[in-house]
Amino acid sequence: MTCPGTGPEELEALGVAVRALLTRTPGPDAWPKLCGEIGVAGLGIPEEYGGAGAGLPEVCAVLEELGRTLTPCPMLGSSVLAAEAVLASGDEAAKRRLLPGIAAGTATAALVWAGAQGHWDPTAPACRWDGRLHGEAHYVLDGADAEVFVVAARTDHGVGLFEVDPAATTRTAATPMDATRPLATVLLDQCPGRPIDDRADQSGALARARDVSCVAVAAEQVGSAAYCLEQTVAYTKQRVQFGRPIAHFQALQHRMADLYVLVETARSAVWAAARAEKQQLPLLAAVAKAHCSEALSRVTAEMIQLHGGVAITWEHEAHRYFKRAHGSAQLLGQPREHIARLEALVLDPG
Repeated sequence: MTCPGTGPEELEALGVAVRALLTRTPGPDAWPKLCGEIGVAGLGIPEEYGGAGAGLPEVCAVLEELGRTLTPCPMLGSSVLAAEAVLASGDEAAKRRLLPGIAAGTATAALVWAGAQGHWDPTAPACRWDGRLHGEAHYVLDGADAEVFVVAARTDHGVGLFEVDPAATTRTAATPMDATRPLATVLLDQCPGRPIDDRADQSGALARARDVSCVAVAAEQVGSAAYCLEQTVAYTKQRVQFGRPIAHFQALQHRMADLYVLVETARSAVWAAARAEKQQLPLLAAVAKAHCSEALSRVTAEMIQLHGGVAITWEHEAHRYFKRAHGSAQLLGQPREHIARLEALVLDPG
């Protein structure tokens, strides 16, 4: 198993192992094998809570491979977003209660946070607490099948986190643009909840969870973009126009070279954020999320353009990546929201 400080060779080996498993076990059935054979669910969780004690670079190595294959699994929603919120909460009892199941992959957790407008503002969650939980949260990752909810709610003393039994809520599976990203809407009406360190304002924990998850989403986007570019380059070597493969045309070579630069700069943004010190993470996470969202959107658009008519058919995989590009760009904040965050962070770094 990997450990903190893992070098490039170990990260590459981890990525190769994940890719090999996804190749032989595609789709939803891959998750139990990824957890049982490689231990991906616990990579970012400390050893004292049942995890591997690795770090964000290891998590990103896995997410990049999951992005290549669009594998539907709760890695992002449970093992990253929800787990990071619990880790950052400071509640030792909650960590010991919730994290071992998440780390083993035997329990799926979902963070219930955003409202209908899709704003992941750490200071303004969709739900509220007055001794009971009220409100309706949208875009809950893996919310339809999660065994535990971590609910962010406004309280009289700021923002709180609450452990909630999903059976006490009304949850409805959404119909997302990207069918490989399960989302749900969760309604809480006089719902009981178990406070997670109710002595502290948890907006900082939510901000930390958002930043870490933005880097994880960006890693996914890099994996998807790299795969789309590879498939596009391969197709241009096969498609013949005017008696020769279209890859020979200089204009298309320039376009694909630009896409390569875009993918590699996106990858650099991810790894800079993944290896960032804690105080640098908000800035670099915003850079990664904004840049990688734009990069994947452009690469998938060019994939469709350069494949021609076949790419707009239901049978071709291009539409799946195009939908992932647009769906993931909205997740955890649109690019323009993160650019606005950058402005604030640069002008007022304190």
